[in-house]
Amino acid sequence: MTLRIAGWSGPRNISTAMMRAWESRTDCSVVDEPFYGCYLQESGARHPMRDEIIASQPRTRDGVIQQLSATAETPIQFEKHMTHHMPAGIDLSWTGGMKHVFLIRAPDRVIASYRQKMPSVSAEAIGIIRQRELFDDITVITGSRPPVIDSLDLLRDPEGVLRQLCHALSVPWQEGAMTTWRRGRRRSDGIWASHWYASVETSTHFSSPPDSTPQLDEADRQLADLMMPHFDAMARFKLS
Repeated sequence: MTLRIAGWSGPRNISTAMMRAWESRTDCSVVDEPFYGCYLQESGARHPMRDEIIASQPRTRDGVIQQLSATAETPIQFEKHMTHHMPAGIDLSWTGGMKHVFLIRAPDRVIASYRQKMPSVSAEAIGIIRQRELFDDITVITGSRPPVIDSLDLLRDPEGVLRQLCHALSVPWQEGAMTTWRRGRRRSDGIWASHWYASVETSTHFSSPPDSTPQLDEADRQLADLMMPHFDAMARFKLS
């Protein structure tokens, strides 16, 4: 039986590098943002490559769930999920038989990175509030609190943090497998990779931690401040 692991992240949170880490294992396949098309179709959000993304995936949430639950070709299936793709009120019962990890990042860094790719930013777009809600919901559904990883901790000590994560998920550690990967695009990457994944496509490992604080304008600074309580609520439980 395949062990399915759901990785829950907002955008611009090194989640694609985390996906690379799991895919570099010999026993793991990955699924890249399977609900992206549903989210775009339901919300009407105007994202780059909108029509191509919708056409590339199942058009209903039930269709996505059925595809995800089909037997994988590997013992582990890691699913990269964006929290803003999962609006409040939808049925989350499909998450009950899985293991989960929440990847968080300081709001100011999320906003600064998002600004590099999109002309506007909002609380909904960066998904931090929804991430906290999903953290609470999945804790109830599964009966246990999922492990939390702060992206800054991961960049500072990739092997140490990933070892802890594997232990928390009852997954054996593979020496050297999750901290390096081959350069380039993957067949598993979503069709949107050409817009979003330029940095990770040239990478072979996690980048060095940033050495400066992001500079935000007043509106973005206010948004970051509003997001901090939600970030802190999850950070209390992070692996360290």
